[in-house]
Amino acid sequence: MSFWRTPRWLAGSVRNKLLAMALLPLLVAFPLLVLALALWGNAAYDRLLITKVRSDLAVAHGYFDQVLGEVGSGTLGVANSRALYAALRPAPAPRVAPPDPAHLRDQLALAREQLGLDFLVLYDPQGRPLARSTPAGLSTGDANAPMPPMPAPLAGALQATQRGARARLLLLKPEAVAALAPHLMPRLRIPLVATRNAAPDTRETEDRAMVMVSTQPVRDAAGQTIAVLSGGLLLNQNLDFIDHINRIVYPEGSLPFGSQGTATLFMDDVRITTNVRLFQDQRAIGTRVSQTVRDAVLGRGETWLQRAFVVNDWYVSAYEPLLDASEQRIGMLYVGYLEAPFRLVRYAMLGAIGLIFLGVMALSAWFSLRWARSIFQPVERMNRTMQLVEEGQPQARVGELAARDELGALAGHLDELLDVIDDKTAALQRWGEELDHKVAERTQELEASNASLQLAQQQLVKSEKLAAIGQLTASIAHEINNPIAVMQGNLDLMRETLGDASMPVRAELKLLDEQVERMRIIVTQLLQYARPTEYAGYVETLDLNRTMDDCLVLVGHLLAQTNIVVRRDFQATRRVGCNRQELQQVVINLMINAIQAMPQGGELRLVSRDWADEAGRVGVRLCVQDSGSGLSLEVLDRLFRPFFTTKNDGNGLGLWISQGLVERYGGHITAENRSDVQGASFCVALLTEPHAPDAAPTRDGRPGGL
Repeated sequence: MSFWRTPRWLAGSVRNKLLAMALLPLLVAFPLLVLALALWGNAAYDRLLITKVRSDLAVAHGYFDQVLGEVGSGTLGVANSRALYAALRPAPAPRVAPPDPAHLRDQLALAREQLGLDFLVLYDPQGRPLARSTPAGLSTGDANAPMPPMPAPLAGALQATQRGARARLLLLKPEAVAALAPHLMPRLRIPLVATRNAAPDTRETEDRAMVMVSTQPVRDAAGQTIAVLSGGLLLNQNLDFIDHINRIVYPEGSLPFGSQGTATLFMDDVRITTNVRLFQDQRAIGTRVSQTVRDAVLGRGETWLQRAFVVNDWYVSAYEPLLDASEQRIGMLYVGYLEAPFRLVRYAMLGAIGLIFLGVMALSAWFSLRWARSIFQPVERMNRTMQLVEEGQPQARVGELAARDELGALAGHLDELLDVIDDKTAALQRWGEELDHKVAERTQELEASNASLQLAQQQLVKSEKLAAIGQLTASIAHEINNPIAVMQGNLDLMRETLGDASMPVRAELKLLDEQVERMRIIVTQLLQYARPTEYAGYVETLDLNRTMDDCLVLVGHLLAQTNIVVRRDFQATRRVGCNRQELQQVVINLMINAIQAMPQGGELRLVSRDWADEAGRVGVRLCVQDSGSGLSLEVLDRLFRPFFTTKNDGNGLGLWISQGLVERYGGHITAENRSDVQGASFCVALLTEPHAPDAAPTRDGRPGGL
């Protein structure tokens, strides 16, 4: 039984508790409403900030793609220009003279200045340099210095740009930049600055280059490639480029509350150009992004849209990966703005909401208290009664009340209800205890009876089957043994009577002896089928692995007729106590069954392992596994019963006999379907020292004490 209880922190007097009961909806609902509104407003404000930075990233991404397009289209325009073609083929004579390097340099320098590129380099179709633009301030001797061949990454960029006019991002090593534009080398070396929360790194400097590269073929009138033009823009320490992105994304006055917007280009996780400040006038070039952002953006290829700690302050940040020509993530594009001004606005908004709700709650409390005074006293007594009942005093009652209204009637009904509940509870507890006791007794009796009945049924069925088989077999053996003995006696009498006169029919007599012996063996085996525990051979200490190899030889003629592959997995180190012939009989029977289960071929797997039973006795466990169709539930249930077989020509005694032979030495046979592949697995467990109900005979034929 559970009743409402006045909070203890309101305790002090009965009236205060009742006042708290009247104010409880107000004290709970309004704060929960304020909390829900605050949480919703906080989440909505965060979504608004994330939406803002997502749109900022989209603007920055659009400008970045625009620059890629301009670099690509500009390079393509120069490659397709008549002026460059004329500089490469100055005369229409049958034997065209080589192009003038100085004239080509002038053409490339003019085009580079017009396009605002950092380099333009012209190669022949085999990648040998022809000319490159000479920036202002570079001496003529330097301009005429031998040029290295086309760097390997540019050949890949050529294949990529042939699929579109856009330039591609590439990471170039210093030697590749030196081959393209030696004047850009001073911008490559960026000292790495230790950064909070960055991934561990042993490097001290970053000297690779991130470039926008467009490599375009120059074709003649017949469409043949006569040269290759590479143009590009170096992004390392390209302050004009990143400041222009920042001005586009965050123009003056676009962010309220004094927040500042920033933009950054990363090569891997290193800032190579940024307007984030490390100090007052020093940009944070060489600082690195946090490991959390690196794992999300560069590791998993995600777009980061949430707050992040950037260098020395918290920013509402957006990061997206930058891909090179082979779609590998090589860097990041970042935009974001300071979070602190927006955080202050958020706190002010939440404070204003809290003050408004506090005022509303105070007015509501005043009106609630005025309207609730008329019901305080009856409710106080009912509340106290419910508390006493909850504390374990079921005899507590409200009693007579002066009020005769609905509250008075309710108090009387409450007392009646408590009386009924008290009586019913006591009766239910008493009946429940009695019922539990009876159910427990009946359950124990049923479990014991059921177990005894099942055991008796199993023993009875087994005994009846064995008795019938034994009686039938013994009768047959007795009836056959009598004529066999007569025949053997007459054969011996004939030899003695005839003497030397029996020499002409000696072969026939020997044949008769052999057939009589064969009949005797058949009778013995028939008795062994019926009562295997009475016909045990002498016990030897056997190497199970070697015994299995010997059995493989005996079934070799069957394996030769199939497409079955034999796999051995022998890891047993112990020896077992068993009769050799009987163990071979069991193993060969299991092997033949496995071979017959794979008529179309398969894998015969032989496994041996050291083993111990539940009593701690040690031994060896061997398994014969096939890759056939497996065993159904019905077959598994009846597998070791006598005369049960799934073969058209089988007698159903093989597994039953094998089980009897193994159990004679304290072992057992189990069968199950394989869990790794389709097929069946038959496992024989034998002990190193056999423990059987009846000891097996020793080598001299007398019962042994095993």
